Amino acid sequence: MGILGGNPQEEPMHYGEVFGAWSYLSSLKGIISGYQTMMNHTGDIDLFKFIENMVDEAKREEMEMEQLLKENGVGLPPSPPERAYSDHDNIPVGARFNDSEIAAMIGRDLATGLIACSQVIGQAAREDIAMTFGRYHSNKAQAGAKLLQMTKDKGWLVLPPLHVEAPQNVTV
Repeated sequence: MGILGGNPQEEPMHYGEVFGAWSYLSSLKGIISGYQTMMNHTGDIDLFKFIENMVDEAKREEMEMEQLLKENGVGLPPSPPERAYSDHDNIPVGARFNDSEIAAMIGRDLATGLIACSQVIGQAAREDIAMTFGRYHSNKAQAGAKLLQMTKDKGWLVLPPLHVEAPQNVTV
C-alpha cells in the first residue's frame, strides 16, 4: 500500500501541510487576540455577539490545529496573552475603532481565511487535513454571509460606485 495508504491519521504530513497548518494556527492566535480587543471597542450588541462567536470558533480551530501539529511532532507558534475585557465607553472616541471599521476588518479576515483554507485543501495529500480545512472554509463562508447581512442591516456596508448604465455609443 505504500506510505499514503490506509488510515490518513497514520500518514506523515508533507512540508506543505505542515506549513499550511502551522501558518493557519499562528494566524488564529493573532485573530483571537485581535478580536478580543475589538470586543472592547464595539458598542453594538449584535456585532459583539458575532465577534464572541468568531472567537469561540477560532479557539475550537486552535485546539484542533494544535492537536494535529503535536501528534505530528511539529512545534507550535507562540500564543499572545488573553485580552482583558473592558467597557468600550472607557476608550476615548478618537482612539476607538468604529463598529463599521470592525465589521470591515473582520470581513477582510474572513476573505483571507477562505483563501488560506482553499490553499491547504488544494495542497493536502491527507484526506483528514483536506476535510478539516474544508469545514473551516465552510464556517468562514457562513460567517461572511452573516456579517454581510449585518453590515447591510446596520448601514455599514460601503459600496464602490455602482455601474448602472453603460455608454450607448462607444466606438472602438
